[in-house]
Formats: sequence, C-alpha cells, structure tokens
Amino acid sequence: MTMTSGHPAARWSTSSFGACVDTSPAELDALGAHLHACHAQRGRWFGLRCRADLMHGFLAARLVSSLLAVVVLIGLALLALR
Repeated sequence: MTMTSGHPAARWSTSSFGACVDTSPAELDALGAHLHACHAQRGRWFGLRCRADLMHGFLAARLVSSLLAVVVLIGLALLALR
C-alpha cells in the first residue's frame, strides 16, 4: 500500500517487503514538510484550545459530579455573602 501526501514527490510504503526496515531521506523530508505544515496551522490560540478540550473531556465524563460541585460552590458563596 502506498500513501502520498500533498507533495507529489513524497511517497512511502507501509511494508518493507522483506527488506531492511528503515526510513529513506525522501520519507524523512515528507515527514518534515508535514510537521512544518501542521505546526503552521496551529496558530497562537492552539495551547488554549488544547486545554479547553482537556477540561471539556474531564467535565463531560463527570457531568453529574461537576454540576453538584458547582451547586455546592454557589451555595457556599451565597452563604458567605449573608
């Protein structure tokens, strides 16, 4: 099976066909170009989006507990304001 990226000269095989398993310079060049393109698309807010996704996954998995914790914190805040 041969896979290609957006660059027409970048080709690599997912099987060694009995030969020594190693990366070729063309494969390393294609990987470097891919990583550069990925890094360029990240943007300045990438880190914040990653943290927001992490927090969303954490809270979504614990929805009931999270809602209970929010209600308790609001209740304690209201008691402290009296």
